[in-house]
Amino acid sequence: MAADSDPESEVFEITDFTTASEWERFISRVEEVLNDWKLIGSRVGKPLEKGEYTSGTWEESSQEISFADFKFSITHHYLKQESAENDGRDELEEDAYPLAMQDLLCINNDFPPRAHCLVRWFGVREFVVISPGANCEAIISESKCSLLLSSVSIALANTGCQVPLFVQIQQKHRKMFSGECQGPGVRSDFEMVHLRRVPSQYNHLSGLLDIFKNKIGCPLTPLPPINISIRFTYVLQDWQQCSWPQQPPDFDALLAGEVGGVEFGKLPFGACEDPISELHLAATWPSLTEGIVVDNDVYSDLDPLQAPHWSVRVRTAENPQCLLGEFLTEFFKICCRKETTEEILGRSTAEEEGKENSDITQALSKLTEPSTAVPIHKLSVSSMVHSARKRIRRHRRVPESPLNNDVLNSILLYLFPDAALDKADVSEVRPPQQSPDRQSEDYHLYNQLKSCPSDSLTHRLALCICMVNFHHGGVRAVAHLWQEFVLEMRYRWENNCLIYGLASGPPDLRCCLLHQKLQMLNCCIERKKARDDGKKSSSSDGARDRSRGAPEGAGPEGAGPAEAAGKSWDSWSDSEDEFFECVSDTEEMKEDKEEAENRSRSKPEGRLQPHGTHTLLNTQEPLYIPITQEPAPMTEDLLEEQSEVLAKLGTSAEGAHLRARMQSACLLSDMESFKAANPGCTLLDFVRWYSPRDYVEEQVTDADGRVEVRGELSARMKIPGNMWVEAWETARATPARRQKRLFDDTKEAEKVLHYLALQKPSELTRHLLPCVLHAALLKIKEEESAEDLPSVRSSLQQISSSASKILRHPNPEFKKLEDVISQLMAVEAVIARARSLKAKFGVCGGEREREEDGDELERFVSSLLEEPEVCVSGAGRGPAGNVIHKLFVSSQRLADSSDEAALLAPMEEETLRSGGSDDRKAFPDFPPPAGREILLRTCVPRPAPYSKALPQRLFCVLMRDEFRLAGAFSSDTSFF
Repeated sequence: MAADSDPESEVFEITDFTTASEWERFISRVEEVLNDWKLIGSRVGKPLEKGEYTSGTWEESSQEISFADFKFSITHHYLKQESAENDGRDELEEDAYPLAMQDLLCINNDFPPRAHCLVRWFGVREFVVISPGANCEAIISESKCSLLLSSVSIALANTGCQVPLFVQIQQKHRKMFSGECQGPGVRSDFEMVHLRRVPSQYNHLSGLLDIFKNKIGCPLTPLPPINISIRFTYVLQDWQQCSWPQQPPDFDALLAGEVGGVEFGKLPFGACEDPISELHLAATWPSLTEGIVVDNDVYSDLDPLQAPHWSVRVRTAENPQCLLGEFLTEFFKICCRKETTEEILGRSTAEEEGKENSDITQALSKLTEPSTAVPIHKLSVSSMVHSARKRIRRHRRVPESPLNNDVLNSILLYLFPDAALDKADVSEVRPPQQSPDRQSEDYHLYNQLKSCPSDSLTHRLALCICMVNFHHGGVRAVAHLWQEFVLEMRYRWENNCLIYGLASGPPDLRCCLLHQKLQMLNCCIERKKARDDGKKSSSSDGARDRSRGAPEGAGPEGAGPAEAAGKSWDSWSDSEDEFFECVSDTEEMKEDKEEAENRSRSKPEGRLQPHGTHTLLNTQEPLYIPITQEPAPMTEDLLEEQSEVLAKLGTSAEGAHLRARMQSACLLSDMESFKAANPGCTLLDFVRWYSPRDYVEEQVTDADGRVEVRGELSARMKIPGNMWVEAWETARATPARRQKRLFDDTKEAEKVLHYLALQKPSELTRHLLPCVLHAALLKIKEEESAEDLPSVRSSLQQISSSASKILRHPNPEFKKLEDVISQLMAVEAVIARARSLKAKFGVCGGEREREEDGDELERFVSSLLEEPEVCVSGAGRGPAGNVIHKLFVSSQRLADSSDEAALLAPMEEETLRSGGSDDRKAFPDFPPPAGREILLRTCVPRPAPYSKALPQRLFCVLMRDEFRLAGAFSSDTSFF
């Protein structure tokens, strides 16, 4: 009882060994992931084909797991293959090796050019990697590494997974992995050694063979044969012997202002530097055995010229500077600016001119001011104006013009070549037929991109602004050029000069808004020009008619169809004052109506030509087609504005009526023209000409039995309150030349000029960006046609499709436009690489000895652009191999000359050209290999002589600053 009452006896501790530790939870989590990915049990796969690691599809899946609070990422990498149902017999073999062990000895995919590093080192087609999370520190301590490896071993044993599982240790940049693969009675350990320098005793094949033999520790004598695969990589960096095919621009001509249509009409293209930085030649001996080749510290048989297999890859320069890409990038930067033209250039020219005029007007006003201090002889107008101009010149500080006058004149001459012609020939000037052809698909690319035709003024303006921005002063030069362009537009409007490079007719809604505005201005100039020409012709014709005593009806109204058919209604105008405004006074309107009716009864006006055999229903006189006003052209922003106004009227009866009246202005004008041309006509006559479907004819038998054809209005025309009936009742007999203009060209022209003057440089470049992208696509297509690159053609189609979707949006996103420009730059770099390789391999240089050699070189160059690594047909003895050999020899010769070596003797030069490997040469044909990869494989029993013969593999990488051994060593675990 005393013992029970002792307080110390009541304190005891129970250790619950059924609670899982963090280590056990981690192992359990790994097992769950392996089960989720269905990696349990034996794996069945087809035999690997040659090159399948490169051409096949690799896939991966990842999950996150934790060891306490330490995050890991577990990733499953595997080669996607068709299901091997026919190979199910392998599952019945109890002693079948795991699939990864079978891959260790496979020689069909040695040295894959593009694969995971573990695939290259161990040759496995499926594996799982556990690596520290993104923000976690590396696993460096040996205790943690051992704990992870033991976790992997337990998880593989518990699940029966036969997929190799690796753990990444040490710093991530070292790519150090350790792993294990388990099968029934077998196990493969994946080990790795990584050093910064190559030990001298292992710097050759003999020392590596010693490492391999000691590691496998085979008790058998003699040792089973070891299969050896060797790959030496030689790097060519010196391209001085090859001239870069890119022609440099003529900077002297550009800076001096000697720029003509050729320079401003073309975008630059090509790389400013060689886009191919290095050429890597891999000489491979795929399958050797020990004793066939000697490679030790004093002698080596491994001559690259004697290698049975060559493969080449090229290393491209990172972000090479390309001319077209630079132009597009700099042009796009202006879109992000917010300054106005006045803020960029300072005080505008208009303000300076206004100040000058104000000073002069003040000078004139002083004449009327009473002053006794000024002498009488100095109060003259000439003296006052002279002193004002002198004061202006003294106080004005003229800033330096952003654009040189010679450059500006050259640009304006390129934009407006008609300015250099005689004034009498200006109206006859039309844009020349330029490439691409108007019928070609490339010409109509503007419809897809919503830009403008490639031979139009807007297209040339976009090219000029792009060139000016890059070469002649940036955004200030752009603002200056745009000011001059707007002044030229106003000059042409005020002087009735048609704008060169624009198609006649209304604005093309398929083009960009700026192009539509210029077309609208051109329409206004055409109308104004026709009206002014009509004044001159009508005054001169009237004088001639009065002198000759012309009879009634011989004027414009009585002209025949042949004369009147090709004339606009504006040409019949006598003066601009004849376009009357609507009269609001009722009495005046009645008087004008009576006067118009009296005039219509006396004389028809505004006839164009007779309408076939039709006659008026009441008078039986011929029905004449009137001269009508053309509908007003509109740009897309005006159409959108009009649609918004009509939509705001609502759906009420009053709104619908007002909407109908607004839309019937053209109908009323045509009715008035028809009444003037056909006195005594009715609404039935007008409908029969204007809308034949609304004139219904039917056969009627009268009382005498005669069949007559009678016409009447359609049902919709008879609806009460029909707009046509109301318009016909209010329409007066007024010819088109006396009506209020449907299209006020003066007002619309001033609106366009005001719109152009208010454009900021950023807004201007946004308008012109589709045109610049259009020109860039045409330029790339032109350059690609000379190189014939299928990948570039497919890329251009994708770029055109994506660009059209972006540019069709009213406010395209800048990020997406940047992506389009980046894609164009990438395509330009591909074409530049193709030209560089063709120049280096003599494809375009005319150095082919045989036609079949040239075809072989073309195929080789095209494969280098498409594939990561290309096999050289014939190795060093094929056409491509001969060129590569010469390139290395020339590089070695230049390197030797730079080291002040002895010059080659003539005999040695001949030997060099022949490609021989004479030891008497002053220097070798190839530099020391930049990297050496040696793969050793065998199948031996481990750990005892009576164990199973299992695959063993050691992959060795020897570089200047790296020495790596990646070994997979298999053991029989049946009795151990």
